[in-house]
Amino acid sequence: MGKDSKPKDGGGKGKGKQSGGGGGSDDSASKGKGKAGKSDGLGTCTYVKARHILCEKQGKINEAYKKLQDGWLENGDKVPPAEFAKIAAEYSECPSGKKGGDLGWFPRGKMAGPFQEVAFNTPVGATSAPFKSTHGYHIILSEGRKN
Repeated sequence: MGKDSKPKDGGGKGKGKQSGGGGGSDDSASKGKGKAGKSDGLGTCTYVKARHILCEKQGKINEAYKKLQDGWLENGDKVPPAEFAKIAAEYSECPSGKKGGDLGWFPRGKMAGPFQEVAFNTPVGATSAPFKSTHGYHIILSEGRKN
């Protein structure tokens, strides 16, 4: 495993950080984070399709989240991707905001720390609570997962 992580810096970082938690091993990931949704494959998939909203200020991300709550989340409903896209276009400070926050499919190890953790552990169709990364504050809508 040490040999694999040295030549590929990007892949090595993801595997290195996750090796204790099992990023390279599906069994370890299932033990740590898959309990809440074993049938969903949480923590064990290789790719995730997601949309997100990124804001530099916590107040702005909370405002966007309140819109999601008022429209859907507080009723226990899932946020439709088209509606999430409208709010992303309005609030997100990421270039992806122009595309409704669409990040497309991305592999494990591509995104940084907390973003990857939330993206790979949010059930398909669910919206994450706001969280902080090195880039700012995010909300993620998980649209799919595959191996």
